[in-house]
This record gives sequence, structure tokens and C-alpha cells, in this order.
Amino acid sequence: MVHNFDEIVSRRGTDSKKYAMAYPAGDVIPMWLADTDFKSPQPVIDALEQRLAHGILGYPVSSERLKRAAAHWLETRFCYHASPAWVEYTPGVIAGIDFSIQALSEPGDGVILQTPAYPPFSQGIELNGRVLVPNPLVLRQGRYEIDFESFEAACRRPDTKLFILCSPQNPTGRVFSREELARMGDICLENGVVVLSDEIHSDIVFPPHRHTVFASLGEKYSANCVTFINPSKTFNIPGLRTAALIAEDPAKREAIHRQIMKVKAVGETVFGTLALCTAYESCAYYADQEVAYMAGNLALARQAFEAIPSIDLIEPEGTFLFWLDCRKTGLTQDALMKRFVETARVGVKDGADFGPDGVGFVRMTAAVPRAVLEEVLDRITKAFTEPNHQ
Repeated sequence: MVHNFDEIVSRRGTDSKKYAMAYPAGDVIPMWLADTDFKSPQPVIDALEQRLAHGILGYPVSSERLKRAAAHWLETRFCYHASPAWVEYTPGVIAGIDFSIQALSEPGDGVILQTPAYPPFSQGIELNGRVLVPNPLVLRQGRYEIDFESFEAACRRPDTKLFILCSPQNPTGRVFSREELARMGDICLENGVVVLSDEIHSDIVFPPHRHTVFASLGEKYSANCVTFINPSKTFNIPGLRTAALIAEDPAKREAIHRQIMKVKAVGETVFGTLALCTAYESCAYYADQEVAYMAGNLALARQAFEAIPSIDLIEPEGTFLFWLDCRKTGLTQDALMKRFVETARVGVKDGADFGPDGVGFVRMTAAVPRAVLEEVLDRITKAFTEPNHQ
């Protein structure tokens, strides 16, 4: 099958968070939220339509098919053999991480987070009464690297119990290498720190980079981690609120399950389960084509930003997110956002939302039809290069 990623579909008036919340004005193109403007795969749409036609949408059982589908995807895409028995439903990756924080640590414990970081990570740490232990990534020659000395010091703190790993990393687009993951994993093992590995963006990785499932590094690593996946980003189905967590260690899995049970979050949804299963069983073609399409979008963006002296595109190794270094503009963060939104009429995500390390940056979701991206890049170019905007 071939998917038409060039198709433009209006999302206004559909209760889209991306289009209705941050930048509702019709002349601002919203590029802030990490969902795509691509239609979901046809097999997913067909499966949902067929299920709806049945006409009865009662309580579903806990799906064994979901467990098999998640394990199948991990094995066929990333050569990680996970038993379906290790898989548990969770209503979203962030929900699963929060349940794991509650289950595997105590109030006052430290949780390591590599910054700049996706805002719900820090929110989940703080709202659950844990202490955020930052391990800032270091930007060297346009590429973010791990400060291992800082990471080891963070792990050695007696109160540190967890490390939230995000690879591919949001917002920087880093895809951590097997060697980097193993080194972090060894430090965590030496210091009794459990790894919570968010791998939601793992399907969108640009060659020659390859995604490595952290748990696939070996038995000692898989026993010391919980993995989180969700087809929501790849197949544009986040509104169905269905993800999976994978925990090989039965003690960790049971502790998280009890936490999920406390708030009765075990109830799967009819459509969410069906969409996850259909995507992971039948839509590998879509993921492959999306990576190729996004590589074309990246090439287009790379060319555009090379012609804008005041903005540097941090070359993403994965994700459909572009992290833009705008510090050379000399603008304050408020002025920078006004330049994007009020002058360029492009609704980007404020880099300051990702923590202090994000000041001077913005994040742009680039998973849109190419004609839309061309218009966005043209607007940004004019707003940051034409004399009347300087």
C-alpha cells in the first residue's frame, strides 16, 4: 500500500488540540503540538469503521491481542524479543511513566531527567512529590551530547531512584547510540537506579541512525527498566489514548499494575486497542514511507535554515520535531515568540517550556504535507531576514 502524505486535510472544527488551543487564529499555522497532519493508515480507519458498524460498544476485556501486537512490533522493527506476558496496557506513555514513578519510588526521591526535556516529564516528577535531578545535555557543534560526569554524579546521589530516558529525545532529536545507552545503563545498575525508557518516537529515525530499544542491550538492562511505546506519534492516533509498557521484572510489573489498579486505569478502550493492534500488525509500510517523507521535509528545512543566519536547525537524528536554536537573533524569549507568531504567523512551541536549557530555542513539529511546510518556511524566512522585521 502507498500512503499519500501530501494530502492536505482541514482539522479546524474537529476538536483538534493543535488547531483549537494555543493558536486558534485562522492565519497562524500551528506547528507546536507533537501530532502529525497526516491521515492515519487506511487499515486502521477500515478496522475502526468495521467495528463501529457492529453497533455495540460495550466494555472490552483486557486484550491479549494488544500484548502480542506490542511484542510483535518490538521484535520485527527493533529485534527485541519481549514476551507478551511482560506487556501491560496504559492510557498513554506519560500516564505509564507517572504510574511507574509512584510504584518504584517514594516522595522525596530523586528522578534524573536529561534537559531540555518534554514538559510533562518534569511536571510528573514534581506533582508526584519527587525531586527533579537534572542532567543537562551539552550542545557541541550543533549536536547534543551526554555529560556522563554529571550523569554519574546524579546517579550516585543516595536519594536518586529513577532515570527517565527519552530516546529519540524530545525536543533535541538525538537518537542515543547503543554505546551511550549501555554506558548510562551500567551507571544506573551500579547505583541502583531504575530506567524508565520512553521510546514513543522510535519509529521515526533517519538513516544512518538506528533506534536501539534500551531493554534489548541485554538481560541485566531489561530487568532494570520499564519500556514505554505507543503508536500514537507514528500513526497519528493519540486521541485514542492507548499505549503499552513492557516490564520484564515481575516485581516491577506487579508494583506498577497495583498503582494502575488504584485509580482504575486498567480499562482499555474499544477503539484504542483495535487501532494499536491494527497499526502494529499491518501498518509497517506506513511507518517506512513516513520516515522517507520526513527525510524529504528535513532536507527542505535544512536548505531553508541555512539561508537564515540567525537560526540554526539542530539536525534531528529522529522524531518529526525540529529544535531551532534562535539565540543569534538576540531577541528575548517573549520577543522571539512574538516574531514567530505575530510576524511569521507560525505557531511554534516555546523553548522555555522545556526548562532553562530551552531559552533561546523553539520547537517546531514538521510532520505536515510538504506544501504546508514550504509555506511555513517561507513565512519564517521573511520574518527573520527581511529588513522591515529586524
